[in-house]
Amino acid sequence: FQNEINEVPFFDVQLPYELALKIFQYLGKAELGRCAQVSRTWKILAEDEVLWYRLCQEEGYLLDMSISDHSCWKLALKNCRAREHMLKTNWKNRVGAVSQLRYEPGGVLCDVHSCDGVVMAGYTSGEVRLWDTRTWDYTAPVLAAVPGPGGAGAPPHVSFVRINSSLAVAAYEDGTVSVWSLLLGQEPIHHFQHNQRIQALALAPGGAAVATASGFEVKVESPDDKGFWQTPGTFEIQKLVNFLNLVPDVTGSPVAVAAAEDIVYLLRAEDPGKVLHSVYGQPVTCLDVSAREAAFGLKTFGWLLNEPNQILLYNLETNQCVTKVGSSIGDFSCVNLHSSPPNLLVAGNKDRRVRVFDVRRGEAACSLYAHQLGVSVVQMDEWKIVSGGEEGLVCVWDQRMATKLWEMHARHPVRHVWFNSHSLITANIPEEKNPRGSSITDDDPSVHRKYRGIIYSYEFSVDQLAVESVLPICRSSYDEVTGYNYNIGLAVPYDSI
Repeated sequence: FQNEINEVPFFDVQLPYELALKIFQYLGKAELGRCAQVSRTWKILAEDEVLWYRLCQEEGYLLDMSISDHSCWKLALKNCRAREHMLKTNWKNRVGAVSQLRYEPGGVLCDVHSCDGVVMAGYTSGEVRLWDTRTWDYTAPVLAAVPGPGGAGAPPHVSFVRINSSLAVAAYEDGTVSVWSLLLGQEPIHHFQHNQRIQALALAPGGAAVATASGFEVKVESPDDKGFWQTPGTFEIQKLVNFLNLVPDVTGSPVAVAAAEDIVYLLRAEDPGKVLHSVYGQPVTCLDVSAREAAFGLKTFGWLLNEPNQILLYNLETNQCVTKVGSSIGDFSCVNLHSSPPNLLVAGNKDRRVRVFDVRRGEAACSLYAHQLGVSVVQMDEWKIVSGGEEGLVCVWDQRMATKLWEMHARHPVRHVWFNSHSLITANIPEEKNPRGSSITDDDPSVHRKYRGIIYSYEFSVDQLAVESVLPICRSSYDEVTGYNYNIGLAVPYDSI
């Protein structure tokens, strides 16, 4: 019937179908529903696949699909909105599954990083492990390290780990840096050495550039068009680097932002000594970088009573300060700019508060009394905030209502938080890497698990929690009697499923 429609009645005129479709494209979902009740012709027009495909794309659903991938885009939009509502409800009510990504053999957790559900962890044993939390098979393959000279001695501790969609990077206590490709296997594809201990490690979120800070030197490594790694830039810094980030989505040579005590550098290959910000006696306490801006917290001292601790936002294209936000007695301990909604940034402070700032107005839009020993890590999206504290508490907040939804506690400080629409990853990393008195005997190399640190993975997706999805605890077989994390043998193990 639709193909037979040549003209659509619009009151006292007749319009061609294509022209009527252009008029209807300015309507929303509710208006299209009302128009569908006018007449049979208008119903066919209001349910045109082009209109609902465009509405689905405008709301951010199924962006990678073409119009021919679904037969009914109105139903597809309805299902996407229902799934989003269910995920939001599960987040608020803490409905889902939680798993511990624990590496059992002796070794204390040193650093954790994650990207799109893939978790990377480094240990004092020198081993680096990966988990893919997008499936229930939480296997932890070991990324092979480059053997030391002569192969003698215990492997060095892992200092930092970073991961993105294609690469995994680990820095060790002896100044070694190893780079793995997530597509090519467990052997490192690149390896380089610093003479001194590495203070900071950065990996470009969407690229293949790696930046390291050791001593008074910042080195940037990246592969060329043929895949051969090279050093596009080596920068000399006047002071020791505390924070280091690579600017995402940069064409050409990589661009790094480094904070060395009270100086913030913008490191480009063509302008190696560019100072973005420098005020003597005001050290930088936290740093985060987005594609066009850099945000960092400043600590002031008693002789500057008229200027409390603040967060400065700089434009990386103009190298000018855009705005100053915050006015706190405590030091800003963490800031998240790259994953925050537009025109917003979230920061944690040692005064135990989490603050959301509107950079357009230059003031706090929300302030939450969060953690007893100070905030260590934060992340937010359009409606919720996840914060971690030094006392080991992870809190989930409703941003609009400024209320706590739920919390989770572990022994050690929270050092990593990452979430998307359906999953959450948190890491509690011990301060003490070599705890004393934790072993059964002095000769026992193992460390009691309560001192090792822990990684939690939460899954709130309704698709992952369907009946056909099998939980890890239900995968025990008669061959393997250890059925739970604490090695409690099941009396009657489940059958292999």
